[in-house]
Amino acid sequence: MATVCPPLGFGGKYYTLSDGVCVRETSYFGGKAIFNQGVGYGVVLGFGAFFAVFTSFLVWLEKRYVGSIHTSEWFNTAGRSVKTGLIASVIVSQWTWAATILQSSNVAWQYGVSGPFWYASGATIQVLLFGIMAIEIKRKAPKAHTVCEIVKARWGTAAHIVFLVFCFMTNIIVTAMLLLGGSAVVNALTGMNIYAASFLIPLGVIVYTLAGGLKATFLASYIHSVIVHVVLVIFIYLVYTASKDLGSPKVVYNHLLEVTSRSRVCSDPISHHDQACGPVSGNYKGSYLTMLSSGGLVFGIINIVGNFGTVFVDNGYWMSAIAARPSSTHKGYLLGGLVWFAVPFSLATSLGLGALALDLPITATEAGKGLVPPATATALMGKSGSVLLLTMLFMAVTSAGSSELIAVSSLCTYDIYRTYINPDANGKQILKVSRGVVLAFGCFMGVLAVILNKAGVSLGWMYLAMGVIIGSAVMPIAFMLLWRKANALGAMVGTIVGCILGIITWLTVTKVEYGRVDLDTTGRNAPMLAGNLVSILVGGFIHAVFSFVWPQNYDWETTKQITLVERIKEHLPDEEFKEEKLVRAKWWIIKWGVAFTALIAILWPVLSLPAKRFSLGYFTFWAVIAIAWGTVASAVIIVMPLVESWDTIQTVFAGLFTNQRLFSKIDEMDLRLKAIMGTMPEAEKLYLLEKEKAKKFDLVMEAHASDPVSVKAEEMGL
Repeated sequence: MATVCPPLGFGGKYYTLSDGVCVRETSYFGGKAIFNQGVGYGVVLGFGAFFAVFTSFLVWLEKRYVGSIHTSEWFNTAGRSVKTGLIASVIVSQWTWAATILQSSNVAWQYGVSGPFWYASGATIQVLLFGIMAIEIKRKAPKAHTVCEIVKARWGTAAHIVFLVFCFMTNIIVTAMLLLGGSAVVNALTGMNIYAASFLIPLGVIVYTLAGGLKATFLASYIHSVIVHVVLVIFIYLVYTASKDLGSPKVVYNHLLEVTSRSRVCSDPISHHDQACGPVSGNYKGSYLTMLSSGGLVFGIINIVGNFGTVFVDNGYWMSAIAARPSSTHKGYLLGGLVWFAVPFSLATSLGLGALALDLPITATEAGKGLVPPATATALMGKSGSVLLLTMLFMAVTSAGSSELIAVSSLCTYDIYRTYINPDANGKQILKVSRGVVLAFGCFMGVLAVILNKAGVSLGWMYLAMGVIIGSAVMPIAFMLLWRKANALGAMVGTIVGCILGIITWLTVTKVEYGRVDLDTTGRNAPMLAGNLVSILVGGFIHAVFSFVWPQNYDWETTKQITLVERIKEHLPDEEFKEEKLVRAKWWIIKWGVAFTALIAILWPVLSLPAKRFSLGYFTFWAVIAIAWGTVASAVIIVMPLVESWDTIQTVFAGLFTNQRLFSKIDEMDLRLKAIMGTMPEAEKLYLLEKEKAKKFDLVMEAHASDPVSVKAEEMGL
């Protein structure tokens, strides 16, 4: 009698017959793309072209109707006057990597409910706490362009070079993760050549960053954030309210119970190794429905360490702080961190757990490449789900990629070109170098992704390894602005030795535990945990010891003497820069940043432990939190920047549709005519004089955009 393989619990048909034995194949995509390659090229090139043109158009509107002067200072700092909502949106956008969407669902697939929580918690607290650094920049280095400029001003040339290297390594690691995840998903869904995707994804980003610099990056980031959050809300409600396959927390819960209860073996057709598909090793009773997960906790620790590196050592976050107006800096980072929490937590609690609940045949290899979310989206919505996921991912990759482009550009321009090659560089030269670096690094991004794909490096491996490589620089770079005793030698020794010992520990533990050192064994939890902890703790310990023994007793004077390349027209009231106001802002962000950190990293997980394996009621409560947080966060990040910028939006629309500039000219001519005829009151004469002065200031500022700082008042007739 012929063997008949039993169906899977939720309608899947993934059993095959092998020598009379039923074997479950675990490859959802199976090498077959959902769309043809034309869709892949259309998405990558089409979206890239649209955002390049649209964002450049927004920058042009701002220049024409709002009066922005496009100097090198504006290109690299966005005028240092960005408001709270847009800063929060930028933080969310540049912190929403490909890994945020893909890796968070991978750890949900691996560990269950603890995975999304530890991903979100372990990468939110850094942004909350970085708000302290952001306000300290305004107090102690108000004219800085990059973090390394501050390092050089405080600790000198040797330290400057060391931290410049670590900042570049951070940008390269983040860029690698963006393109590894992006190219893998585009390839899986459309069959587009993975190397072509690696080169073409950054193309549109290069164009609009070249055109508008940091402000274009901010505007694009807002649009990208809107799209990401709209898709996020769609997926959340699809899994927990609308899907015919799932559609409620109760159905998801029951399916997760059933999946956990099965003891079975799945054949991985890629590695040809069998892997368990049932109870989770290290979880309480093998359940996906528990926070008592050793694997989830280990991942959480690795996640916390690694992401301290990619926030505190990434020049992009320092540039966002520099670009913010003083009264918006601390609030923007706190709001951005809380809103960002929803992206990995709510999305992975939906798509990651959804993949488990649907019992989708996903291999560990596919999960490591970030293919869990597209598999769930496709299973629930068909091709439309794939399109939404692809769109969401493209937004994440390009918005974070633009931040990395401008971060590297500023480092090369101010910390290499202006510091060591041409100290007297004028604005035009700075602008030329900035744009040249954007173009060069954009091309390098593609080459790097090709090399890593050829080497077989996955998104998951790179995500876990980042803390080992850059974690040692975290403590020294934080001490630089927070501790007057911190000395230069300790910073350099701690950073370099911490990195070396971290790598040695990582590889040694791998060899001892698994007997071999390769991409597979080095990417496992035990060696990654050891390497990450050694790197960050040794770096901080060595720097602290040196600083206590040989304290610097620094007074911040040299960091305050960092100079601008051009003068900028200041639109902010003097009240923004008062020391007492900045000190109050510092204590505000310390209070709320530490409070929210304690809540999401300690209190929340501790309170969830007594639940052990979640009951239906507890899981429903957990799902409701994910739904509510995702919905409210999305509403805030979409609406708040529009409300704050409403005056600017009205100005632009007035200029576009009422020919406001023409009417302004007519009014001006009328005033002049009255002045000539002697019929103008004194108040109107004074108004006209002030207007002439303001116009002359703007003209001189534009003329001196290519010259050094010294714009004399008498040249402006003031």
